Amino acid sequence: MSRVSLASATRVGAFVVIGGIAFVVDALVFNGLAFWVTGRGPLYDQPLVAKTIAVVVASVVTYIGNRYWTFGKRRMRLRFSRYVVFAVLNLVAIGLQLGCLAFSRHVLGLEGPVPDNISGTLIGQTLATIFRYLTYDRLVFRDEAEGEPDIETKESAA
Repeated sequence: MSRVSLASATRVGAFVVIGGIAFVVDALVFNGLAFWVTGRGPLYDQPLVAKTIAVVVASVVTYIGNRYWTFGKRRMRLRFSRYVVFAVLNLVAIGLQLGCLAFSRHVLGLEGPVPDNISGTLIGQTLATIFRYLTYDRLVFRDEAEGEPDIETKESAA
């Protein structure tokens, strides 16, 4: 396996681990707000609000994890625009998750911990994670070493 493909596989693996941690954070926050211990949490009747809060908290985890681990070896200047792009992309990702949850709750009429977690957390977050990987790599954590290979590639050449 070449160094470049090894670096890509490592990056995908790190992204999956960070995504898994964010998945757990999302699920814990959502279930705490929507279902708590008694089956009816403080936001049971507002699952889209509960999911939005959960995704925002999980997004903080994904930004930190991906910036410093998944894409940590890339040369990137500190720019406000990077945060704006990250926020916009996460709004789209939140829309994917909320769309799945809203469809389940309001179109299919399914309600409760199992259908909400399957639609909003499992299906919605899977779609959002795929979207995030494709966009973060190209738009948020882009290597700014113009015309230079990734640091991993340069080190392997030395």
